[in-house]
Amino acid sequence: MISVTICSPERAAAAPWDDLVRRASPNVFMNPAALRAAQDCGFADVRVLLAWDEAAAPRRLVGLWALQRRVVAPLLPAILEALPFYYAFLSSPVVDPAFAVEVMPAFLAAIERDPALPKVITLKSLDAEAPSYAALRTALSGKGGEQLELKQFARPLATRDHGIKRSGSTRKKLRQDWNRLSALGAVDLVNDRSVAGAAAAFETFLELEAGGWKGKRGTALTCDPRHAGFTRELLRALAARGDASVALLRVEGRAIAAQVLMYCGTSAYTWKTGYDAEFAKFSPGALLIDKLAEQLFAAGEIDTIDSCSVQESFMAQLWSGRRAMVDLVVDVGPGRSFGFTVETARQLGLARLREWRNRLRAWRSAPPAPKKPAVPREA
Repeated sequence: MISVTICSPERAAAAPWDDLVRRASPNVFMNPAALRAAQDCGFADVRVLLAWDEAAAPRRLVGLWALQRRVVAPLLPAILEALPFYYAFLSSPVVDPAFAVEVMPAFLAAIERDPALPKVITLKSLDAEAPSYAALRTALSGKGGEQLELKQFARPLATRDHGIKRSGSTRKKLRQDWNRLSALGAVDLVNDRSVAGAAAAFETFLELEAGGWKGKRGTALTCDPRHAGFTRELLRALAARGDASVALLRVEGRAIAAQVLMYCGTSAYTWKTGYDAEFAKFSPGALLIDKLAEQLFAAGEIDTIDSCSVQESFMAQLWSGRRAMVDLVVDVGPGRSFGFTVETARQLGLARLREWRNRLRAWRSAPPAPKKPAVPREA
């Protein structure tokens, strides 16, 4: 029998997370330490669903799913978002695959029963290859719950045995960039996983990010003190468990690129990248990712690296591995609710706006068409 409790991130921190992760599909953004950081900083209103196998003695944790309660705008109904906080890039629950068929219906039933929880859930960046995904879709269909698939896409990833491009023009350019960079001085990669080392390297990352294009656009983390404060606490909380670090690519001791990493089970996540614009011609971000992947796989503890990025990112040029992803909106209540209608319309509208924005950017960045030579007039 599966039971579900709904609690705060603080109470979820006492759950046997590490034991569950050894058996389940990983998701670092469901780590109770990360959830508590979001809650304590006032960055997100998080509810945590814990699924227990009551047949085990003592009972055993077989699922964890964190959901963020949001009111997107005044007068709009509240919704749940399965990305538990902004800067999370995977919404899949962490579920023991042996119990997925039982846990997912139990999660949905618990949400439907709780009067304090909205019944409409937006699930962005859902792993379509995880056992919990098929169980979720089956459970929704079985209860007649409304569901709308917004988008299917592929996320770049690499595994120890597959996914890293070993030849081709990209590999050739990486070798050339590394050789050119090495001509400037001693090049090394440092990934200090101590709490103090991670905190210091994160400050380096923040400086690099602020000095680049994100700083100019006003989207760097340090452009918003609230976001900077939360991400510092997020990094600290995960690093205290050995679940986060910041790798630095250095030339003669000077950091020219930084990669923020998170860890969950045997998976690593390349969460944020920053680089020194002065060295942009050497592709320092790509060089760091490439060397870092080799280092992580060689150490033996990591077998998968999730890019946390879209298919159009530079990581897609480095890695041939792909993970199928889906965006959904679902309603766990009976019938089609007003909230479901509003949220699906909002999401479809946002998708249309993003499409127009991307077209406008492409048009602005396109080179001007060559002028036709003037045709001489006849005498």
